[in-house]
Amino acid sequence: MFIVNEADREYRFGDSGPKYLMKGPRMNFALVQFQAGEDFKAHYHNVMEENFFILEGEVDIVVDGVMHHLTPGQLIHIEPNEVHYVINQSGAPVKMISTLAPFTDPDKVDVDDYTY
Repeated sequence: MFIVNEADREYRFGDSGPKYLMKGPRMNFALVQFQAGEDFKAHYHNVMEENFFILEGEVDIVVDGVMHHLTPGQLIHIEPNEVHYVINQSGAPVKMISTLAPFTDPDKVDVDDYTY
């Protein structure tokens, strides 16, 4: 058993990207924030499935070439081997929870020249 305080962790890129509250041994749990216009490289996971639950703002998540516009209260589940790309095309920050399981490191495979 352990307790983590979000205030004790930092986003990977200052005010954006993932803020991991837990990494392994069986799953990852992160608070993710993207500022207006930010995105991250398209990728997929060989083993881990990924979930995003939108807390604040709006975000577009492209899964295997299909764009999904998500708003607060919505969850998207992404299976292993599904290529996904996240972009915040709104004018405000987006904050969401990300879970990845079962934990496998490394498991992320970047996809070059991804278009949707």
